[in-house]
Amino acid sequence: MTNKYLKIGSILFTGLLAFVACSSDDDTSDGDDDNTVAELHNAYGAFDTENTTILLDGDEVVIETNGMPNHTSPYWSSTTERVAIDPMGNTLVTEASATDHELFVEPTVTSYMKMAPGNIDDFNGSYSLTVSANPSLATTSSATGLGAIGIAVSGAVIYNDNEGPNDPLDSAVSSLDYTGAHTGPQSYHYHLEPKAWSEDDDSLIGVIADGFFLYGRKCNATGTYPTDLDASGGHTSTTQYATEAEYHYHIQNELYLNQYYILFPGDYQGSPSTVL
Repeated sequence: MTNKYLKIGSILFTGLLAFVACSSDDDTSDGDDDNTVAELHNAYGAFDTENTTILLDGDEVVIETNGMPNHTSPYWSSTTERVAIDPMGNTLVTEASATDHELFVEPTVTSYMKMAPGNIDDFNGSYSLTVSANPSLATTSSATGLGAIGIAVSGAVIYNDNEGPNDPLDSAVSSLDYTGAHTGPQSYHYHLEPKAWSEDDDSLIGVIADGFFLYGRKCNATGTYPTDLDASGGHTSTTQYATEAEYHYHIQNELYLNQYYILFPGDYQGSPSTVL
């Protein structure tokens, strides 16, 4: 039995190259079907194929990304120099570029003075996440940690509601761009509802590190806000990518600081892998 990889765009599928081994007619089997492989979930087709590569390897899915978003942001390089002061009082300078990046836009909800240091294109934000192709709920939930906890359909990564150790997002929310993201320490990443492609809707946001997908605030099955979410914003229903009901997360329709919606403030309900 040999693994065979098929690449369509930047989404790769693995099948098992089936063959019949030489055996006698009275050869028996223990009933295991070694030729059965999981299918790549339809939702993975929504991920940006320029920034991500998605591989089905047996019963696991490997999502690799360059960490770059596919949309506009003031955090792309520009001709404006930015100066920030870190918590230790150090002056951090983001140097001006000769030209504006093609996806650069002027800051709106933040300002040059409040933006975090570093441009999107300054970071080498490559990440890899391996999850089950058929994730299941764990016996007990587990807390998310600092750093990436998932990969968004844009190619950038998802963070939780903390800015640092024992440091809630309140202290950094003013640095977030119009789509709820900022740079540092390793890459551009989202904390809030990513308005670049999802605002008060049922759009796919990405995949969380336990293999379950994260959707916008509305439920595709009902067209409105789900009322049966668990503590992590999860429930079981059909989606635009699944005709059979399955467990998935939603951005919870609960205001944070009276104006924002945090992407994922809860615990993992499945068994998480590490985003490397």
